[in-house]
Order: sequence, then C-alpha cells, then structure tokens
Amino acid sequence: MMNTLGVLGAAEVFRNRWLMWCGVVVVWGLVASAALAAGPGGGNPAASSSEAISVPAERDVAQWIERMHSAPCRKSYAGVFVVMSANGAMSSSRIWHACDGLQQMERVESLSGTPRTVFRRNDEVRTFLPQARVVRTDRRDAAGLFPRVPVVSGTSTAQFYTSQLMGQERVAGLVSDVVWFKPLDALRFGYRLWVERDTGLVVKLQTLALDGRVLEQAAFSELDLNASVRVEQLSRSMDSTTGYKVVAPAVVKTTAQAEGWVLRLPVAGFVPVSCHRRAVSGADDAQSVLQCLYSDGLASVSLFLESFDPQRHPAQSQVSGMGATQLLAQRVSPDTWVTAVGEVPLQTLRLFAGLLERAR
Repeated sequence: MMNTLGVLGAAEVFRNRWLMWCGVVVVWGLVASAALAAGPGGGNPAASSSEAISVPAERDVAQWIERMHSAPCRKSYAGVFVVMSANGAMSSSRIWHACDGLQQMERVESLSGTPRTVFRRNDEVRTFLPQARVVRTDRRDAAGLFPRVPVVSGTSTAQFYTSQLMGQERVAGLVSDVVWFKPLDALRFGYRLWVERDTGLVVKLQTLALDGRVLEQAAFSELDLNASVRVEQLSRSMDSTTGYKVVAPAVVKTTAQAEGWVLRLPVAGFVPVSCHRRAVSGADDAQSVLQCLYSDGLASVSLFLESFDPQRHPAQSQVSGMGATQLLAQRVSPDTWVTAVGEVPLQTLRLFAGLLERAR
C-alpha cells in the first residue's frame, strides 16, 4: 500500500496547480481534482473567436510569464472555478482574491468533497476544517504565479518551451488570448492557457500530454473582476479561529545538500526552488519529512524523503497517476524512501529518483 505521505504529496500537487497559475500559492488540500475525457476540450485552439476585438500582441515565453505573474495584484476578483481530469471526475471551488500592494490575500472554499476553507496571507496559510473543528497553519514561500526560477548554468524557460498565440476565445464571458506553451523535449508536458485580455489573469488552463491529449483542465465558470474584496476583510476571517483547535506542524527551511542529498546530475531545465523539513503532525515527537521542490518555471517536481519503514513501505517501487500528476515512490538507500510527485511525465520522475544520492 502506498505510504500516507506519498498520497498527501500527490494530492498537494494535483489539487493546487490551477491555483499556482492563477496566482495563489500552493497549499495543502484545497479542491479535489477532476476530469476531462474528450480530447482538447475547449474547442479548436487554432480558431480565434469571432468576437475578438483586436489583434493580440505577440510575446515570447518570458513575456507571457511576466504578464501572468503580475496579474493577481492588478485587480481584486471573485469567482467559481472547476477542475476536471481525464478520469471523469470533477470538482469546484469558490475563490476570493485581494491585493493592496503589500499583501496578497486569498480565500478558497471547496464546493465539493470534504468541506474546507483555505486562507493565504502572503506566505501564511490556514486551512479550516469545519467538521473536525480544526485549523491547520503552515508557511509557504510566497512565490506567487510561476516561481521565479533563477537562471542556472544558462538554463531558462525559453530553452525548453516555445509559445504560440492561437487566437482569442471567451471564457466566463471574458475575451481571452489563447496561448500554447509547447515543450521542446519529452521531460515536460505542454500547456494551453486562456489569458484575460485586460488583466493578464489566467482564466482557463489545459495540461497536455506529449501526444496532445488533454490530461487536465481547470477554468473559471464565473468570474467577477470588479468584486468588492478587501484585504482587511479576508484577514479578519482568516484570524477568526475561536472554537477551532489550531494545529501548527513544525517547518524548518533547509537545503537538500544540508540534509545530505544531491542530484548527481541536474535534470535539464529544473532548478531547486525550496526545501523544507516538515513535521507530519503537530505532536512534539512527530516524524518529519524532507520536501525539496524543483521547477523549470512552469512545471514542478517535489521530492519527499523519509525514513524507510518496512511496516509502511512496500518492497517494490510504486507508481500512480491522476490527471497530469504522476507519482513514483521507491527506496533510494537502505534507510530512505522517496516519493517523487509532479505534473511531468513519469520518465521525468524516474530520472529524478535515479539521480538522487547521498552527498559525499
């Protein structure tokens, strides 16, 4: 049976990719993921909308990323977004977002599955579980949309993706530029994005397999770009924990090398973004896990390292997939179990696991 941590890691990546692209920092357990079975879904990406009002500007990959990165602080907004994956499941959440130039605030409320509300204030995250009357607090690097991955040894996003403007379509009543980020190798998936013309906000996203199939789709079904959402209003709600048990597992920022691990060779395009040692629970004697995040500027891979336990971990490697998210779990040394999770092809995860070794 897959270890619990591995399952949590898969859920974290899969449930939150859409929030990353919309400017919301990754948090634990927001929306349960869901489905798109019928090919490229949102229509022919090469066909431009008959309602397009102007010819959109040509941009390269870096320019598109910069435009989408800054979009969340241009306007407050509120809306409902739906996540779908190729296995036929679907879920939805309501989101409120505000930014006053100094702080970004979000509230995300699940509309399906287990009731939960997640707040983020910059790097502080609180997950409210009303049925259990528990609030889980955590801190995450406030990287926002597309972590700002530094250029390492000449690596840049443009070396591994090309961008192509496919036309215009309407999403949730808003005219949007349709952009295809096409990968230049087999280590990453492609992305088709619908970017609102005025603000640059991503209003729809498809993750594409190497053969062009839609693995996963997320889109706003409703979106109000003039919503009266205020930072102070969301902040008061986030701080209202009366009647809840507050659980705050310890989190320590570190590096893979400081913890005794290195990649023997870099995985093309992927650079380290962050690394933390996290307690599995809020207990004083709780076990901890090392989570190291790598990104190429669009896709990301998390490596979760924990002590090998023959009672919990199987003898053989384990693989699974859900939508665009793949998971590989295996023993990497006599005393260590790694769970690699990411929205990348399985071969990319195998490459990460195969290159991971003890620092000499």
